[in-house]
Amino acid sequence: MKRQIPQLGLTMGLIAAIAACSSYPKQTDAERLALYREHAGEPVKDFHYFSSGLSGWTPLGDEALAVWTRPRQAYLLELTGPCMDLDYAPAISISNLMGQVSARFDNVYVHGGGSSHFRIPCRIETIRPLDVKALKQAEKELREAKVVEREAQPSGT
Repeated sequence: MKRQIPQLGLTMGLIAAIAACSSYPKQTDAERLALYREHAGEPVKDFHYFSSGLSGWTPLGDEALAVWTRPRQAYLLELTGPCMDLDYAPAISISNLMGQVSARFDNVYVHGGGSSHFRIPCRIETIRPLDVKALKQAEKELREAKVVEREAQPSGT
């Protein structure tokens, strides 16, 4: 019985935190893509795709995504056109040739999510390395600015 009280408190705290976060206006896909573009370098021809797979990925609308090959190494991939169900996919994969992912040659494949059983591969148009440290700092500053903005609003609005 003693274990349930801390767990209940933790659960209630998480629910409160999630509710608070959901009350903040979310960035649109276009705003998020603009932020990532601001922190992306010049286009590169390809990048090394490690055998362990991706560390993570973030959809940025239906025509772009960020992929992390390591915790501190990421790339902005812009696609040739809309990629069906990218925002809802629980998983993706990326084609590669001997561990190299190349712009205008390789594809992003969406797995699961959405209603479509047949999906067309999403061609990678450009690859741009991301300044992960600067991107994380910019995201942190945006979150802090939203908190300050919310605190400055009068109650009951």
